[in-house]
Amino acid sequence: MSHPHPPAAHDRGRPADAPYGSASWDFPEPLAVGSAPVPEYGSGSLADLLPTLAAGMGVPGTTAAIPELTPADRNCVFLIDGLGWEQVKAHPDEAPYLHALLGSSRGGTGRPLTAGYPATTATSLASVGTGLPPGAHGLPGYTVRNPATGALMNQLRWQPWTAPGAWQPYPTVFQLAHEAGVHAAQVSSPTFQNTPLTKVALSGGTFHGRLTGEERMDFAAEQLAAGDRSLVYTYYAELDGAGHRYGVASDTWRGQLMYVDRLVQRLAEQLPPRSALYVTADHGMVDVPFDEEHRIDFDADWELRAGVALLGGEGRARHVYAVPGAEDDVLTCWREVLGEQFWIASRDEAIAAGWFGPQIDERVYARLGDVVAAARDDVLIIASEREPKESAMVGNHGSMTPAEQLVPLLEVRS
Repeated sequence: MSHPHPPAAHDRGRPADAPYGSASWDFPEPLAVGSAPVPEYGSGSLADLLPTLAAGMGVPGTTAAIPELTPADRNCVFLIDGLGWEQVKAHPDEAPYLHALLGSSRGGTGRPLTAGYPATTATSLASVGTGLPPGAHGLPGYTVRNPATGALMNQLRWQPWTAPGAWQPYPTVFQLAHEAGVHAAQVSSPTFQNTPLTKVALSGGTFHGRLTGEERMDFAAEQLAAGDRSLVYTYYAELDGAGHRYGVASDTWRGQLMYVDRLVQRLAEQLPPRSALYVTADHGMVDVPFDEEHRIDFDADWELRAGVALLGGEGRARHVYAVPGAEDDVLTCWREVLGEQFWIASRDEAIAAGWFGPQIDERVYARLGDVVAAARDDVLIIASEREPKESAMVGNHGSMTPAEQLVPLLEVRS
């Protein structure tokens, strides 16, 4: 049930008249599992980006899944945490450089990619670095059940600790590139150098810690020039933090977007010859109002809690683990209570619909919830007692709506 790289895209479940990027979708009421707009695994997802770039540099074991990307000798991926395609489109004044790249000016082209499900940082970074969808790399949520212990594991913070190589055994694209003689490097915050998430998702070649965004842009350009063939990754996190704390409608978030726009231009203007810069993100974001209608509190709702042993995932993308024998009852209850606001699927229904990719590795199967809940409306399933910090966030993400699922793929070439 394993595979080295994503197979062809599966469009199962997406309404024919509602492609990604469409301004309006016709959602059935109550929501059917098959109506969820499944990510474009195999042709237009985050997992397809690095294999395409590496294939263009002749790295064995990689495939050009996004054929419209022209090969370059030197490739840089700048991942901006929390920058959705919809947010770039909506803020031309704050991000003039990025907004221009949505079209075909400045020698580049822009299009959206789908993040993958769930649209959350740990999952997306693993998809980027391994070139695999979540069902293969095995980081299918913010928190998921570890079948070996029966406890929830936070895959972003890697708590409680578990052996990284056993949890995610596939090589990263950076490792494959390094073995093929490509100069591979990551330029990010020093904080991330030795984290398990970096090890399983982004390792290979050399890691270079730089504190400021400007330092990262300058050093990423240097690393691109360091090899005849180069694959460089750099990252900026603070836009996402501003969105979580203050929302994407806030002045603080817009100020961060203005800064990010200047960083992209700074890097683009330093590209060495024969280079391609790709600006992308791990997810978008939506602001959710603070009221009982939009924030459904699992800890205060006896119906939703009935038969549930563990609540995983996050507010807009929940993994629900039932008490043994209660799986069908939990599924029925969650559909009755939430079925007009969430896509509610059993584990096997979500797998069959392709939410986590075309295939599921055996080691990943039991990490998925018995019930999987993905938000359609601007709603959350919070847990005010067990997740107080997460429940207080203004901006949220995780599901398959355009605002959180679509991420930019903006290109600049030298």
